[in-house]
Amino acid sequence: MKKYDVFVIGSGMSGMTVANKCASKGLKVGITDELPYGGTCALRGCDPKKIIIGATEVRDFAQRLKGNGIDTIPKVNWEDIMAFKQSFVDAMPPKIEKGYKNKDIDTYHTSAQFLSDNTLQIGDEVIEADKIVIASGAKPRILDFEGSEHALSSTDFLNLKELPQSLLFIGGGYIAFEFAHIAARAGAEVTIVHRGENPLENFEQDIVKHLVEATKDLGIHLILETEVTSIEKTEKGYNVKGIKNGKEITFTTKTVFNSAGRPPAIFDLDLEKANISYSKKGIEVNMYLQSTSNSSVYAAGDAADTHGLPLTPVAVLEGHVLASNIIKGNKKEVSYPPMPTVVFALPTMASVGLTEKQVKEEGIKYKVNYKSAEDWFNAKRLNVPEYAFKTIIDEETQTILGAHLIGPNAEEVINIFAMAIKTKMKLNEIRAMIFTYPTMASDIPHML
Repeated sequence: MKKYDVFVIGSGMSGMTVANKCASKGLKVGITDELPYGGTCALRGCDPKKIIIGATEVRDFAQRLKGNGIDTIPKVNWEDIMAFKQSFVDAMPPKIEKGYKNKDIDTYHTSAQFLSDNTLQIGDEVIEADKIVIASGAKPRILDFEGSEHALSSTDFLNLKELPQSLLFIGGGYIAFEFAHIAARAGAEVTIVHRGENPLENFEQDIVKHLVEATKDLGIHLILETEVTSIEKTEKGYNVKGIKNGKEITFTTKTVFNSAGRPPAIFDLDLEKANISYSKKGIEVNMYLQSTSNSSVYAAGDAADTHGLPLTPVAVLEGHVLASNIIKGNKKEVSYPPMPTVVFALPTMASVGLTEKQVKEEGIKYKVNYKSAEDWFNAKRLNVPEYAFKTIIDEETQTILGAHLIGPNAEEVINIFAMAIKTKMKLNEIRAMIFTYPTMASDIPHML
């Protein structure tokens, strides 16, 4: 039986952070992942997705400026996109593993199951560790209806050798919208089927409605309040059946994708054998990211039930806090700064801080600035019809509580709002700043 000071389950950003930090302090560390090293973001999420979006951004920009200096709208070459994306993905796992070996971290490539409080079955081996870190991330939600095995995952989408003529996404979250926009701009017919009344339910709905309008304008069929009940394979593709307003409705498509959310990937770890408390949201942890029921176990990232959003930078933050508590003892409590989040559709939608609904629930005296800015110079020079903002202001402190944007470069501008919320900048301080002009950031003072 091999023994470790620290053993990490999962080699995504939080697990990688913990393993490297602990090894750098002289601890004996082992790590395992049943998938290639690098985690969802680098291999199956953020990075490859953003690379693919790059080509559709060029097409979108050209389309908007056609007749205003641009004559030809380029076509998206799916095969070239995939090859370019793969050049990044293929380079990551060996690079990460080389880094582990340089730090004398033992590497495993298999699943893990708990045998007791501090022992694990790792493939054919049994290992013991003083501290075990669960950083196994998340995986696609299991669909529970007839024919659900025919639905492909977001990982499958990112590895499509050819783009199907038609695609249907089950679920109306950010994965569905991002991939639907990619596919539609690449020439496919796209449908999103969502069971709720509103898509992207965790975002500010006044801004979401602008993205919904842009999505429909792109030719994407957005079907709401419809529960998918079955998928039937046919000679030409699939029949997807659902219930809308009590009536059965059928969609015909070449390919079906499961974009109904990503729960934590913890339910195959035999947690009960190690007395580890958990819920559908993840491992139950305290302020030190330590299991509430097994002091030998810690958890971070998507695998942990915390107040952090399921975002890569948050996983890294939690990894640093967790590693510090293993190395120095439980002295560092996890604390979250404002966490900006983005839906990388086109137009881009970004959010940070509180929504109006959350502010109302907290009983804060506030005011709202909500406006479509399509007649502003920045929208006109880019020929953008979807440009809007909603800022939520604390009336007593004259600081920003939340900012919600849709439009060009929203993913960058939202970071300035995050800094302003974090530092509690007063509105008059922001208004007094000099921003480069004309840039999207120069619009910030007018959003307050």
